[in-house]
Amino acid sequence: MRFIREKTLHFQHCDPAGIIFYPQYFVLFHEVLENWWTEGLGIPYGDYIRRHRLGVPAVRTEAEFLAQAWLGDVLRFELAVTRLGQSSLDYCIDAWRGETLCARGTCTVVQSSLETRKSVPFTGSLRERLQAFLEA
Repeated sequence: MRFIREKTLHFQHCDPAGIIFYPQYFVLFHEVLENWWTEGLGIPYGDYIRRHRLGVPAVRTEAEFLAQAWLGDVLRFELAVTRLGQSSLDYCIDAWRGETLCARGTCTVVQSSLETRKSVPFTGSLRERLQAFLEA
């Protein structure tokens, strides 16, 4: 299963030529991660951090930029979990403009305690929800 979210490219995302400025993809990828956590997993991202005192900081990330996207374009972001470990997971996000793949981002995050700064295993219903998005 993939989490899908559409986002319109605004002036803030673009360089002076009106083309998305590549670092903005990382901002958009993280926005999609937060949307997925809240809507796809059913755990409000703000509560996860503030109330549960947990986070999922990135420990590795990379991206491929395959086609230009422009101011005003609507991109369809598709997130899938590609690996689920004890306390870490890998995910991939594809950014599509229609049938054109514009960018692909991959990231490894580690669930961590904000108190101890140590990794914390994914357990219970969260683990089950994450597994629903795991692609074979």
